[in-house]
Amino acid sequence: MTDFKIKGKVWLITDNNGELINDIDTDQIFHNAFLHITEISEMGEHTFGNLEGWEDFPEKCNPGDIVFAGSNFGAGSSRQQAVDCFEALGIKAIVSESYGAIYKRNAINSGFPILIFQQINNFVKEGAIKNLDEIEIDFIAGELKNVSSGKIFKIDPFSKVQKDIMEKGSLLTI
Repeated sequence: MTDFKIKGKVWLITDNNGELINDIDTDQIFHNAFLHITEISEMGEHTFGNLEGWEDFPEKCNPGDIVFAGSNFGAGSSRQQAVDCFEALGIKAIVSESYGAIYKRNAINSGFPILIFQQINNFVKEGAIKNLDEIEIDFIAGELKNVSSGKIFKIDPFSKVQKDIMEKGSLLTI
């Protein structure tokens, strides 16, 4: 990837109260019952299969969509499938307040874009970002623009390491 900008529709992964879900663990993202699947292209249909209320996410999302979640996304195990399942669906990026340490490292090493957006829950609660809004993200400038409303937000830009890995495709190709 040489252009560090993306555009897509937002999926707010929320609870019944409309708040972004915090502490989504790797078992909720990709259930351990499917760890025998080794082809990335086959993993997508199981994304969020163990996250109550989101089991049908693979049928609803589209390639190019962007996932927004609460803090500590990807907590838990070192399950690479919890990153790869989003790639299989064609998800362009995940945006969260924070990530589980192992999940963050796995995503960066694989060249999958994850971004940190401080206070994301506040903006969602205020209605500044709504489900299926169209957004643009500049990974290097650290800017997220809600095309639907015209509002612009600061997010944490890519680190040099994250940028270098993304340019090469994955850590294994550096």
